Amino acid sequence: MNVRDYLEILHVVERLKDTMRHCTTSRRRTESVAEHSWRISLMAFLIRNEFPEADIDKVIRMCLIHDLGECFTGDIPAFRKTDNDRDIEDSLLDQWVKNLPEEVSKDMETLYAEMDAQNTVEAKIYKALDKLEALIQHNESPIDTWAENEYELNKTYAFDTVSFSGWLTELRKAVLEDTLKKIETGE
Repeated sequence: MNVRDYLEILHVVERLKDTMRHCTTSRRRTESVAEHSWRISLMAFLIRNEFPEADIDKVIRMCLIHDLGECFTGDIPAFRKTDNDRDIEDSLLDQWVKNLPEEVSKDMETLYAEMDAQNTVEAKIYKALDKLEALIQHNESPIDTWAENEYELNKTYAFDTVSFSGWLTELRKAVLEDTLKKIETGE
């Protein structure tokens, strides 16, 4: 890849540092999409021994690119995102990916197809981590930053997504324990 193409990619994805998410940090600062993507990538790295059958490096690549469409649309919380919002984001992302250098474009297209199909253990791990990270972040943020619907949503969200894995199901249960404690104590 030539260095100008490389730099152009970096200039586009830098937008995710300034693309704010719905969640706040434990110190009340609104988190960026880049921070979310970094943390789910780290989460994947940390569980590599829990999934010896999985290509965790592929999972990390999925985690790194999963929200690149938000460079073009911004972040819309999952509970507000419509099919039309998804279609617009997917279209803009697809257009951008197709214009990348061929080796990068093919790699990303392959990863996105696998992520969308959700047929591999790697795709399932990435999706579970994406959802779990949001729940963990909510538990870390002050409860007065939660939207009203999140009190119930945070109790049920992602159980279906983690059901393929006993370890991730246990993690989801531990996150739920933290959620219930947070709601009970109001902290």
